[in-house]
Amino acid sequence: MDISERASKLTPSLTLAVDAKAKAMKAEGVDVIGFGAGEPDFDTPEHIKAAAMGFLEAGFTKYTPSSGIPELRAAIADKLKADNDLDYEPSQIIVNCGAKHSCFNALLAVLNPGDEVLIPAPYWVSYPEMVKLAGGEPVIVPTTADNGYKLTPELFREYTSPLTKLVIINTPGNPTGSVYTENELAALAEVALDDDIYILSDEIYEKLIYDGAKHSSIASFSKEVYEHTLTVNGFSKPYAMTGWRLGYVAAPRNVAKAIDSLQSHSTSNATSFAQKGALAAYKGPQDCVVEMVAEYAKRRLRVIELLDDIGRIKYVKPRGAFYALLDISATGLDSVSFADKLLEQQKVAVVPGIAFGDDRTVRVSYAASLDQIETGLARLKKFVNS
Repeated sequence: MDISERASKLTPSLTLAVDAKAKAMKAEGVDVIGFGAGEPDFDTPEHIKAAAMGFLEAGFTKYTPSSGIPELRAAIADKLKADNDLDYEPSQIIVNCGAKHSCFNALLAVLNPGDEVLIPAPYWVSYPEMVKLAGGEPVIVPTTADNGYKLTPELFREYTSPLTKLVIINTPGNPTGSVYTENELAALAEVALDDDIYILSDEIYEKLIYDGAKHSSIASFSKEVYEHTLTVNGFSKPYAMTGWRLGYVAAPRNVAKAIDSLQSHSTSNATSFAQKGALAAYKGPQDCVVEMVAEYAKRRLRVIELLDDIGRIKYVKPRGAFYALLDISATGLDSVSFADKLLEQQKVAVVPGIAFGDDRTVRVSYAASLDQIETGLARLKKFVNS
């Protein structure tokens, strides 16, 4: 039996494949250092787990509104106002099954067949595939290390066409660790308004920033930008809640209503008691986030020191998230060959850059212990020097 044309055009996620392969090797007793996973290696904070378990034991196990429980949507609105200077009514916020689902729903809500979506490369692996599933056409915009792997207004204008419907901006970024400044975002917003282009602003890593970098939400710049922006965020990265599958979209009223309708016919609501855990995450103490970010900052500094010691590897110093994107072009290997040989010879798992639209690179995640970072990058150095 044939599969759909839609499904046949998809490329499986290399990030998940690399992580699964590394875990399978570990299960067989192989001493693998895994730098592939895009998730925190911390446990979910206890007060969040306790809240969810309490409501689970109390029988809070039924359907909720497809858009999310009212108290969580109100808490998200409060958070967006306090942290991001964004004024959203709870009715403009839709709780989804993870920020990935949030991005997908947002694209489904605004794209028509043939609409073009600008995606700066290197990009998060799922953006182009989600655009395809939503009937749109991904237009890849190559960026360079010289400008920190960021979209510029000049590139934005160069790749815009009459069919351009939306641009995706991810800051802090995966896989690059780049953080856009307020001025850089303002310049991009100006181009988007000039050509009446939607902005999907993926801000899932907003809390994970270093070296005095500041996160800015592009929708906060003006009423006009606000009306063109779909803001995506969630709980997985700052609260180590990846398996809970909770994210949200904050959007203009008509878009939020459309996303709610779409979700009501697909997943319905996000898990009921998990939403209570998310409510505890936003309403409870935030020292857990501060502590995790402080640990990532230590790891990041050590990664920088060890990469500088390798020599042949170039990289842009990450200022956010928990990734470093390594330029491996000096080795003469493409990204898949590099990753395969590194795993085979040194038992270190990284993600090939081709998954992110740049075959000259590989991604290293420092959501790993300092011991793993020390051992893994020593092995990487040995491999590169060989």
